[in-house]
Amino acid sequence: MTIHANQSQSEDQKFGGETLDPYENLAQAIILQAVKDYRLTDDEAELAEIERFFRSGWFGVLSKVDPEYLIKKLRKEKQK
Repeated sequence: MTIHANQSQSEDQKFGGETLDPYENLAQAIILQAVKDYRLTDDEAELAEIERFFRSGWFGVLSKVDPEYLIKKLRKEKQK
């Protein structure tokens, strides 16, 4: 996707069929990076730190996803 400086959608971007503002894009990017980090590490301390982030108030501001559900799914992926 090419993003131009002079967008006609008043600073919004099309993403997955929905219009997201730059703050929503940033929130999604932060969460996706945490998920990627979780998937790529086997370090128990780092996993615990990422799980703390998922359970934090900051995560609650960024997402409406249930953190316990997300952690459960990620742990299940790691068992495979």
